[in-house]
Amino acid sequence: MSPILLAGLIGGFALVLTAVITPVVRSAAIAGGMVRQVRADRWHARPTPAIGGVAIFVGFALAVAVGFLIDATVLPGLSPQSPQAVIPWTPWKGLVVAATLAFLLGLLDDFRPLSPLVKLGGQLVAALVLLLSGIGLWLTGVYWVDAVISLLWFIGITNALNLLDNMDGVATGVAAIAAGYMAVLFVLEGQTSLVLFAAALCGSLIGFLAHNYPPARIFMGDGGSMVIGFLLAILTARTTYYDSEQVDYPLGGGWYGVFMPLVVLAIPLYDLASVTLIRLGQGRSPLVGDQQHFSHRLVRRGLSARGAVVVIWVATAVTGIGGVALGRLEGWQAILVGVQTLLVLVMLALIEHASRPARTSTQESPASRRAADGERHGGPDDETVSPEERG
Repeated sequence: MSPILLAGLIGGFALVLTAVITPVVRSAAIAGGMVRQVRADRWHARPTPAIGGVAIFVGFALAVAVGFLIDATVLPGLSPQSPQAVIPWTPWKGLVVAATLAFLLGLLDDFRPLSPLVKLGGQLVAALVLLLSGIGLWLTGVYWVDAVISLLWFIGITNALNLLDNMDGVATGVAAIAAGYMAVLFVLEGQTSLVLFAAALCGSLIGFLAHNYPPARIFMGDGGSMVIGFLLAILTARTTYYDSEQVDYPLGGGWYGVFMPLVVLAIPLYDLASVTLIRLGQGRSPLVGDQQHFSHRLVRRGLSARGAVVVIWVATAVTGIGGVALGRLEGWQAILVGVQTLLVLVMLALIEHASRPARTSTQESPASRRAADGERHGGPDDETVSPEERG
């Protein structure tokens, strides 16, 4: 079967499956008391179930399994052991184990909140599994340098997605866009196995977005954001191989193609960098949550919650287009893509700093503003979890 057709079928299957599973997970979360209550440091204004990551992970995993059952020939692309592997594991085994560890770590945090250091330690273990099985950013040819870069990348992207999950639909939409671009890139590269993974991830995220779009009826929780961040970090790492001797190399022979992940994920990284600098400037830990993320700052400038989400989605789509084409461009064209990406980030920064906070944002709490926004846009009646659902 054509890899593109298979990817389309599996992506569609993941979408439908996740969209169907999510209400079941939501009902189970309500019955089990897994509902995130309104808090001063959180944006949502209604008690909301918070283990949607279960639906995303199950939908993704089952879709990938079905894809391999339909066409087992797509698996060999991840079967040969990598020359950089330290343990006798194939990239396939390392990917499955690391993604499962990230999911379980996040799910445990959803059930029983873990300290930032414990979560960081768990992420490091999952990242080491990837590295030891040969998955990494092999850029310089010096193993220890590439190993450090890889660990920082895996943990950085995981936390960027985790931090981006701060408003209904933001992280889900951004991750779906990034996964979609990854699928396109893997088609161009001929990496059939990874086309299937990226399509399944994109489909499961779109299926979940049907329930997570503001006003959300369920959150992905850390069980979702951590595994999604890890999967995106893995997928982007698989695009950074470079060989100047091969003119028809998938990245196009341009060394600058290795910067593709930074361009595609520019918006999540902007949020991570800006909120970290803001917290450090206030003498606070960058690991402690608050309402100073990019999406929150846009709302304080007068956008609705939905408006802020759409702005972030569109900005991600804009930078992602350049990222997919980056390695196939001439040097001067690649410079233009880099300049375009920087200009998008500068424009977003100017929107923030050249405008004053809206008066309503200073007079109302985020929770009350969020509730009012949900009512204006026809959200659920009064609460995401109704008294009847609570039992």
